Amino acid sequence: QVQLLESGGGLVQAGGSLRLSCAISGRTATRLAMGWFRQAPGKEREFVASIMRGGGSTYYVDSVKGRFNIYRDNAKNTVYLRMSNLKPDDTAVYYCAADEGRTIGITEKDYDYWGRGTQVTVSS
Repeated sequence: QVQLLESGGGLVQAGGSLRLSCAISGRTATRLAMGWFRQAPGKEREFVASIMRGGGSTYYVDSVKGRFNIYRDNAKNTVYLRMSNLKPDDTAVYYCAADEGRTIGITEKDYDYWGRGTQVTVSS
């Protein structure tokens, strides 16, 4: 059973940076396709970024390209989402997700395991 625990959220001013962490237990990080999603108040959960199982290929939603970076630390069995130049529109609960069967995923249905989320609030 894969378990995911997000951390690193908080309150930041527009233009600031945060790094979210997703600590993985139950599986080796390299054997999982990993993704980050977010859900803003009153909106549906949306894809943010993903990293390929076993490799370094990454995908991002257009709105975060050039500002967010997803990467994996194999020694710590953790996946990170580095967020820079944050905007108020980035305010949301951010969720980490994992899947064992796929190489990569960009929709909610692609992932079997989910964390509980961490709140990110960007003030203007």
